[in-house]
Amino acid sequence: MATISGLRSWWATPLVGSLGALLASAAHWPLPWIIGSLLAVTLVRCCGWMVTEIPNGRITGQIVIATAIGLHFTQAVFNEVIAHFGMIVAAAVVTLVLALVGIALMRRLGMDLATAYFAFMPANFAEMVRLAMDHRADVSRVAAAHSVRLAVIVLCVPPLAFWLGEVEPVASHAGPDADWLWLAPMLAGGVLVAWLGKRIGLPNPWMFGPIGLCAAVTASFDLEMALPETLSHYGQLMIGCALGVHFDRAFFRSAPGFLIRALLFTLVMIGSTAALAWVVAQLTALPVETLSLGMVPGSSTEMYLTAEALHLGVGLVTAMQITRLVVVMLAAEPVFTRWRDR
Repeated sequence: MATISGLRSWWATPLVGSLGALLASAAHWPLPWIIGSLLAVTLVRCCGWMVTEIPNGRITGQIVIATAIGLHFTQAVFNEVIAHFGMIVAAAVVTLVLALVGIALMRRLGMDLATAYFAFMPANFAEMVRLAMDHRADVSRVAAAHSVRLAVIVLCVPPLAFWLGEVEPVASHAGPDADWLWLAPMLAGGVLVAWLGKRIGLPNPWMFGPIGLCAAVTASFDLEMALPETLSHYGQLMIGCALGVHFDRAFFRSAPGFLIRALLFTLVMIGSTAALAWVVAQLTALPVETLSLGMVPGSSTEMYLTAEALHLGVGLVTAMQITRLVVVMLAAEPVFTRWRDR
């Protein structure tokens, strides 16, 4: 009975998301399978139809997209990442410092330290919520701030990147054919590595595990292939639906002042990282669009998809996003502890 009851709450979620994605594709929106599904699920929930998250939907979507990311790490891409490793780490540290400045401002506006810190730290959603619980922050506001951050970045950054790059949005770009003799073991191996990472407590194992495995295999054997378009659409659909179920009328009515602060904080971070990316581009001669996508405090999934659609340096963007997450995850709790003690 419990299974049937659960099915009743989520069976329509992928249908609503797919309809939104198809309408977005027809309207030539960028990344229609993730943006269209997010907006469609959010809309029906705000209208009162409380569709819920697809069981394991986000996890399977992350595994699929993580595999696609890993397939981009050819030997040439690895060499480029190694050549710019110092810049990648420096960009991650600068983004962390920008976030700390913003958090200090939120403290001056009267927000308690723990809530402000874990709500506005540009890191993995689940890990920040867990740390917020450990340090007695307002967990609901932390979750709300991260939901706003991810949704705003997904809805704003790809269209802006397409507009500035003067690129016509399309659902996908053709790439090398998939070789299932390689792809099937990598997908299965990615699931296994992610499960092991989850067991030992690694942050965001459903992304980092498959990316690491597929990148290692792709670079070692210098493979040239891409994920099938249908599988890529599935991964984007699952992630878009998972983001959409965080929003409803009650969400937007709760603490509107805090949500506006979260929105403004995200917009300022996008603008600040874009300005820093321009400065770094002048010093390194790297494309400013690639650096902007690498530094924006979003998620590697959405930024990878945007970079792929724009034919930018996918490997460099992904490496910058992952490095930022690692730097923030390693520094978050120690920095908070020192700040609180002072």
